[in-house]
Amino acid sequence: MARVGLTAERLTQAGAELADEVGFDQVTVSALARRFDVKVASLYSHLKNSQDLRTRIALLALEELADRAADALAGRAGKDALTAFANVYRDYAREHPGRYTAARLRLDPETAAASAGVRHSQMTRAILRGYDLTEPDQTHAVRLLGSVFHGYVSLEMAGGFSHSAPDSQESWSRALDALDALLRNWPAP
Repeated sequence: MARVGLTAERLTQAGAELADEVGFDQVTVSALARRFDVKVASLYSHLKNSQDLRTRIALLALEELADRAADALAGRAGKDALTAFANVYRDYAREHPGRYTAARLRLDPETAAASAGVRHSQMTRAILRGYDLTEPDQTHAVRLLGSVFHGYVSLEMAGGFSHSAPDSQESWSRALDALDALLRNWPAP
């Protein structure tokens, strides 16, 4: 019989906390069972397997990020919106490194379509409307922004910018200035 109080939601939250502590790659049903001091089998009434747990953590992270981004974007446009959106990703990665990694988990198409990942894309496209980009340039720009945000954050989290001046924050600000300038002057095909 499952321990009283364990639910899929509670296990997902605990898995997300574990991911932030030890890294997303280390999160398994076994590790979670140890955290609750229960047998692994008792968690299978709530979770299918470790992949199910990892997917649930990814969906939680996507939802948390989308909620933060929506709050940050409220009433903003142009460079102000771009900067606010980018800073949400960077701040979230710093606060929740395991969850941030989880948010990039490859999901099956059906799960992805029902996830908050769709909201991320919609918000990015809303920012780009302030730059008067139309298709297919808007899709190219969405991919560019995602690449810069996630690439910079990943390199920064790995310590890639800690060995030289200027400060990483200064480079981040300059990168956002450059993105804004690029989006305002998007090259013609």
